[in-house]
Amino acid sequence: MSRKLVIVGGVAGGASAAARARRLSETAEIVVLERGPYVSFANCGLPYHVGGEIADRNALLLHTPDSLRAWFNIDTRLQHEVMSINRAAKTVTVRDHCAGREYTESYDNLILAPGATPIRPPLPGIDDPRVLTLRNIPDMDRMLEALDSRVRRVCVAGAGFIGLEMIEALRHRDLEVVLIERDPQILAPLDAEMTAPLLETLQRHQVKLHIGDGLAAIEPGPQLQLLLSSGARIETDVLVLSIGVRPENRLAQDAGLTLGVGGSIAVNEQQQTSDPAIYAVGDAVQVKHVVSGNPAILPLAGPANRQGRIAADAIFGRPSAYRGSQGTAICKLFGMTAGATGLNEKALKASNTPYRKIYIHPNHHAGYYPGAKQLHIKLLFSEESGRVLGAQVVGEKGVDKRLDVLATAIQAQMSVDDLAEMELAYAPPYGSAKDPVNLAGMVAQNLLAGLSSLIDPEELDAALSAGASLVDLRQPEELRQGHIPGAKNLPMQQLREQASFPKDVPLIVYCQIGLRGYVGQRLLQQRGWSVRNLNGGFRTWKMMQTARALSSRS
Repeated sequence: MSRKLVIVGGVAGGASAAARARRLSETAEIVVLERGPYVSFANCGLPYHVGGEIADRNALLLHTPDSLRAWFNIDTRLQHEVMSINRAAKTVTVRDHCAGREYTESYDNLILAPGATPIRPPLPGIDDPRVLTLRNIPDMDRMLEALDSRVRRVCVAGAGFIGLEMIEALRHRDLEVVLIERDPQILAPLDAEMTAPLLETLQRHQVKLHIGDGLAAIEPGPQLQLLLSSGARIETDVLVLSIGVRPENRLAQDAGLTLGVGGSIAVNEQQQTSDPAIYAVGDAVQVKHVVSGNPAILPLAGPANRQGRIAADAIFGRPSAYRGSQGTAICKLFGMTAGATGLNEKALKASNTPYRKIYIHPNHHAGYYPGAKQLHIKLLFSEESGRVLGAQVVGEKGVDKRLDVLATAIQAQMSVDDLAEMELAYAPPYGSAKDPVNLAGMVAQNLLAGLSSLIDPEELDAALSAGASLVDLRQPEELRQGHIPGAKNLPMQQLREQASFPKDVPLIVYCQIGLRGYVGQRLLQQRGWSVRNLNGGFRTWKMMQTARALSSRS
């Protein structure tokens, strides 16, 4: 007997489920009900069309009703909004906005892929037409229309991935851009110190920063007047809201389906809701975090596509289960790239999870080959087992390659020992004989084995106040790049002959990125000193100072 599958919503999860369902069953009746005018489009590409990097608007349209009909014999109905679900009768009530009518549609199985909706806080003036969001093609069209020749300044509220991509797009249009971020840092999936290179990049591109200062009110006028929590006022022609999304859960809630964290739709490993005939996928659903095992909301395109596939598998009898999400995400900001996977340090602290961390700053390929660029890598791992818990990578080149390897390691529950032993592709134009991933594993190994004794930069002031001595192992000319106040300079090459510190005073050594500090720590430790190496060296300490300084500036 032929099965009838109705899918509410297209884009990533819904369209993937529809295509997979057809590949599994040629006889099934498949209906996709999409309330918008487009069923399948590249929403992650929207900022790049606004900025002009993707010139052809049609390149963002992945499938149309005609192409889904031709390829998969799927009945796709645009501007058909599902208003309610009758679980007992297995029907949905549909409003056809084009024809101005309502009708009921039956189903054997129902997949909900409603996505998420941009957060618009209940602030005075929030409904002004110059206050924009970017979530779909109509949003993009409205934004392009609003950014006419009269617009000179645009404020972006929110410094997540989309907010930063929008800043780049607007600067490409030669507009003055102001960033407003309520939290004390940008790009929350990263830890604050890892955002320092991004803050410096924003400054180089003349983006004015208001960080740690939220939007309080919007006053209309010839220009919008933005009132911030601090009392500061900003004039702008257009305001782009990019402060996050919330699950679109109205249908599920009205139908009495079980909800999860943050109002998300609760599902099992087969994407099945509390009603066995109804499945849910995409940005609206609750997921299990791969690392912590806790429920979470992680609205990302990759998970949505996989969930659509798994829901179709489950409906048509194939054994398939969603393992969970780990929040792997990456962002381009002018010439920089930043990404994260797994848990960050903030999340580990909040959950009281024991962990250790290391920072490294290697080149993205062999330093002797032209064009080598520095990477900044933060690795978080279990103190007991060495299991990789999270990673963050920032730099100009080679970020995606390392982030993907580290994301794979987290998915496979690998340890820092596995990172050290990975055999990765090497030739001078692409990497080093010890790839940055290998180096991260080796540094972590040394820490867990007791060969390395580290002090984190945020612990430095307390240690110095308690009487420790600070030694800078760099060459004197390197100090012109900056130094930590109170440090005595003794270059690494002279350490064996000239070390004359009192043995009863704890020592802290540092260099530029940590390598010479480790060598010096091992040398002095074996000669009887109590000594720790500054984690990540002066570069990490400087990143922390930069993040604090730029995040407190408005």
